[in-house]
Amino acid sequence: MSLNKDGSYTGFIKVQLKLVRPVSVPSSKKPSTLQDARRGLGRSTAVKRRTSFYLPKDAVKHLHVLSRTRAREVIEALLRKFLVVDDPRKFALFERAERHGQVYLRKLSDDEQPLRLRLLAGPSEKALSFVLKENDSGEVNWDAFSLPELHNFLRILQREEEEHLRQIVQKYSHCRQKIQEALHACPLG
Repeated sequence: MSLNKDGSYTGFIKVQLKLVRPVSVPSSKKPSTLQDARRGLGRSTAVKRRTSFYLPKDAVKHLHVLSRTRAREVIEALLRKFLVVDDPRKFALFERAERHGQVYLRKLSDDEQPLRLRLLAGPSEKALSFVLKENDSGEVNWDAFSLPELHNFLRILQREEEEHLRQIVQKYSHCRQKIQEALHACPLG
C-alpha cells in the first residue's frame, strides 16, 4: 500500500473468479510482437470471431488499483487481463465476508471502491475478499449479447419448444391408446 500526493492510496486487491459460464475471447492471431500487443495493434476494436472457453475454477487475479478505482473499472480491468470480449455488464463484483462460520456475499454497486473497502476491513481475508461472478439479477439484459449469441438463443429455444411439444403429443397419444384399449376390453352394455 502506498500513499499518493493527491491523498489516494495505491495497492493490490485479490479477486477470485467464480464463473459458471464460458467467456469469449478473440480468436484472431496474436500480435506479431510484444510491442504490438502493448500498443493494442493486432487487436481490432470490433471482434469478428470469438472463441468461448471456461476459465479455470477458482482462478485468482491480483490487481494494482487506486483507492478511487470503482468496482465497474475493476471488472473491466479483469476482463482485459484475460482478453475477455464479453460485455462487462454480464459480470458483477461481490464482497465476500466470513463471520461466525457463515459466508456472506454482497454485490458491489458500480461506484463502490474495492481498495477503500479492503483498507477499512483490515488485513484479514476472512473479514473481506472479492469475487467476480456472473451478473445474475434475475433479469436478462439482452442488450449485453451479440447478434450471433441472440440467434443461438433463438435456435436453442426453438429446439426446446419442439422437444416439449413432442413430449406432450407422445403423452396424450399414449393416454389415448390406453383408453382405446380399455374401451375394446369392456363388453358392450
